[in-house]
Amino acid sequence: MNGTEHGRSDVPVSLPAWVADRIRELILRGDLPPGTRLGEEGLSARFGVSRPPLREGLRSLETEGLVVQVPRRGTFVRTVTLQDAYEICTLRDELEHMAVRLGVPVHDAAAMARCREAMARLAAAAAAGDSAGVTEEGFGFHLALVGLSGHGRLEAAFRGLALQMRLCMAMNRRARRSMETLREDAARHSRILDLVEEGDPERVVEALAGHGHTTFVLALRDQLGEGSPAAAAWADRIAAEAAEAS
Repeated sequence: MNGTEHGRSDVPVSLPAWVADRIRELILRGDLPPGTRLGEEGLSARFGVSRPPLREGLRSLETEGLVVQVPRRGTFVRTVTLQDAYEICTLRDELEHMAVRLGVPVHDAAAMARCREAMARLAAAAAAGDSAGVTEEGFGFHLALVGLSGHGRLEAAFRGLALQMRLCMAMNRRARRSMETLREDAARHSRILDLVEEGDPERVVEALAGHGHTTFVLALRDQLGEGSPAAAAWADRIAAEAAEAS
């Protein structure tokens, strides 16, 4: 394959879609962190494709919100600021906590089965060593958790955060690499499922609050910037809680 990263026996309907899939995977795996410049020459060589399908694939990722094109500078993985992290994570927390209080104890067998199936996919991705898959399936698990509420508009609001949340989750996975394996990541989610099965919503909410999904804020605080006073105070609380826990 002349040094390219992957063969293309699994090429889908279009080459640009295949390129977009590969770059998305690298972003969600944390190998292309926010702010990374996506140089066309390097990516063309890496994937063994010409520039036209590469550019089309990058435009697709721009539409998804994963990358941004800066005039006269190039294309970059979308940056996440402290303000972004604050708004995404606090909104995520509120939506999940509301969903748990509405949906636990679980009386809908289909919704519970959806959670178990999502957990099985997450565990399989972890067992396969698929970091990008763990990010994707981790989001799927949390979406299924929100689905326990039986509240369509609540789930739609959570889905609306999908791309932004996946970026934060990829940053968090990268920040936790030295302290947590993929299997341990899956086990952390499995404990939440166990608590859901037990049926005590407050214990589930407590587990979600201590879920470790804001580790990246501590690891990247200097890079994220200052944000609003509320965002800075939120980051300070995360730091204080981490110090107290240690």
